Amino acid sequence: MILSEKESRIADIKTEIIKDSRGEDTIKVEVVLDSGASGVCSVPQGKSKGKHEAVYVPAAQAVENIEKTILPDLRDFGFNFQEELDEKLINLDKTENKSRLGANAILGVSIASGQARAKDLEMEFWDYVRENYGDAPKSTPKILANLVNGGLHAENNLDFQEYMIIPRMDNFAESLKIIREVYSGLEDHFGPKAKKGDEGGFAPDFENNIEPFRIIKDTIEELGYEQRVDFGIDAAASDVRMPVTELFGFYDKLKKDFDIAYIEDPFSEEDFENFRKLETLIGGNTMIVGDDLTTTNVKRMTLAYEKQAINAMIVKPNQIGSLTETLKAIRLCRDYGWGVIISHRSGETMDDFIADIAWAVGAEGIKIGSPSQPERMAKYERLLAIQNP
Repeated sequence: MILSEKESRIADIKTEIIKDSRGEDTIKVEVVLDSGASGVCSVPQGKSKGKHEAVYVPAAQAVENIEKTILPDLRDFGFNFQEELDEKLINLDKTENKSRLGANAILGVSIASGQARAKDLEMEFWDYVRENYGDAPKSTPKILANLVNGGLHAENNLDFQEYMIIPRMDNFAESLKIIREVYSGLEDHFGPKAKKGDEGGFAPDFENNIEPFRIIKDTIEELGYEQRVDFGIDAAASDVRMPVTELFGFYDKLKKDFDIAYIEDPFSEEDFENFRKLETLIGGNTMIVGDDLTTTNVKRMTLAYEKQAINAMIVKPNQIGSLTETLKAIRLCRDYGWGVIISHRSGETMDDFIADIAWAVGAEGIKIGSPSQPERMAKYERLLAIQNP
């Protein structure tokens, strides 16, 4: 393994407060090694959060924690493997949920250190991640593109958070072409001044929760892509005030009318039993996906596995707080036979590290958002660059 060939030693950590895609404060971290190599991480943040996610502290507090606690402890610290660096951060925090230093502070330093270490070794970041992960399937992630926003991500009347399309091909350029054409077709339908949600999807008011898929399906058929695209939804049902029987009816209709391939968080984050029932009913050829249910947390994952609640899981590095813990969660997904979906957050930055992670571990999918905001396009462009260097 190339990672052990030479040690990287931290010389400095620099931080600043920047704005995310919602215009809210987040942090940018730069780790500088004594070799002169450096790595940068701009930390994303979510609005719709599972209650078991690692704790974020205010951006100003995260900066202070890095400058006054993390930097003094890590200055002149040498490491060969990412796990050594991340264990140092986790032990420095001393809490189970990162509440002392903040998951945002820890993740920023973790990813920036990994980026710096990769440059020190003259490796692409995805290759460095793969070396730390171990054996990974050489599969190409499918892109999940969020084209209509609702729920907490938009100011409209939709109960559900994300209406997505999933191009079936392995070529990122072909997938992006389809996504852009469908997005353009929707823009023609809604009008250029249509409201947008947090992730760049269209967010006008609709007649009901089904209508977005009807409109998307009509657009896809007009373009001749009906055999090349699947449908997905992030219900984010912890924030949906709808009886369980009505939710089951809604998902049943999505399966019958749109052959829905992907349903994320179909029930509230503690409702393992109804997750299990839905997985039993339609999980054979539909991904039933945990996000708020599992929060990239191995304890929650173990509980979901014991209850046979899901067959796929969202992985968000900022839910758990370090690259090493993210990779540990992905390995456990594989052990459980679940699909792996790497995901952005609603408050995104121009950082593209999730694209490298998705490629490195051979994830089944990657959630990026619509091809409209620069913070989302940075991830699309990184995928293109990785696949076609």
